[in-house]
Amino acid sequence: MLDSVASQIISFHRENSSNDTLTPHYFPNKEEVIEITILLRKLLFPGYFDGKTVTFDGCEMRDMLTEVQYKLRRQICRALNASCENSSCEKKYSEADEICRAFLKKLPILLKTLMTDIGAAYDGDPAASSKHEIIFSYPGLFAVTIYRIAHELHNLSVPLIPRIMTEYAHGKTGIDINPGAEIGDHFFIDHGTGVVIGETTIIGNHVKIYQGVTLGGLSTRGGQSLRGVKRHPTIEDEVTIYSGATILGGETIIGKGCVIGGNVFITQSVPPNTKVYLKNHEPEYTAVK
Repeated sequence: MLDSVASQIISFHRENSSNDTLTPHYFPNKEEVIEITILLRKLLFPGYFDGKTVTFDGCEMRDMLTEVQYKLRRQICRALNASCENSSCEKKYSEADEICRAFLKKLPILLKTLMTDIGAAYDGDPAASSKHEIIFSYPGLFAVTIYRIAHELHNLSVPLIPRIMTEYAHGKTGIDINPGAEIGDHFFIDHGTGVVIGETTIIGNHVKIYQGVTLGGLSTRGGQSLRGVKRHPTIEDEVTIYSGATILGGETIIGKGCVIGGNVFITQSVPPNTKVYLKNHEPEYTAVK
C-alpha cells in the first residue's frame, strides 16, 4: 500500500515538474532565510538581541556582515534557480553575488529609515517609555523592520525570499505587509494585530495606522491576470487610520492629512485634510481641524 501511495505522489510531481528531480538545492532553505532575517535585525540594532557588548571598532560588524553575505548569497542563488523555468539553466552564483552585494550596500540607508520609524513610534505613543522599549518590544517595528529588509530584496528582483521573510513577521506579529508595498519614512503601526497591507499599496511619509486596518484590493477574481495591476490604495503623507478601517482599490487615494476613523469602509478617494468617521452606520466627511 505504501509503495503505491509513494508511486502516485512521485508520478504526480514528475508530470507537473519541468525538472527530472526535485532537489532541495533548487529551493531556498526556509529555516536559513529566517536565520538571515534574525541576523540582519541583530546587525541593524547591535547589542539589543544577542546579549553581547558591542564595540565600535567594526570587528563584530564585519563578522556579522560576512556571515550574512555567505548565507544570503547561497539562498538567493537557490531562489534564482528555483524560479528558472528552463531545467538546464546554469546555477546563478555570480548573479546572486551581485545582488547580495547591492543589498548589503543599502543597509545604512535602510537603518536611517528605520530610525525615523522608531522616532514616529516614540512621538506617537505616550505609552512608550523610551526608544529602547520600542526596539525591544513593539510588534509594529518588528514587522516594519523585516518588511524594509524584504522590500529591498524585492526591488532587486529576488524571488521567494522576500515573501518568506514577511510571512515570518506575519506569523510572529499578526501584521501582514507584502514586500512589494511602497512605504515612506516615519511609519508607525500601533498595536498592529490584524493589519494587512497589499502588494501595490503606496504609503507616504508620517503615516500612522492602528490594529485591524486593511489596505486591500476590491476583488481578486481576475487572479493572475491582475498581476502587475495597481490593486491597492494610495495613502498620502500625514494620514492617520484608526482601528478596523478598510480601504480598498487601486484607484482609491487618501489625501494628505486625512484622518480615517475606526471601522470605516472606503472604496473611493478622500480629498486631503478630511476626517471620515461612522455616523448612524454611514461614513461622515468633515474637515480636519
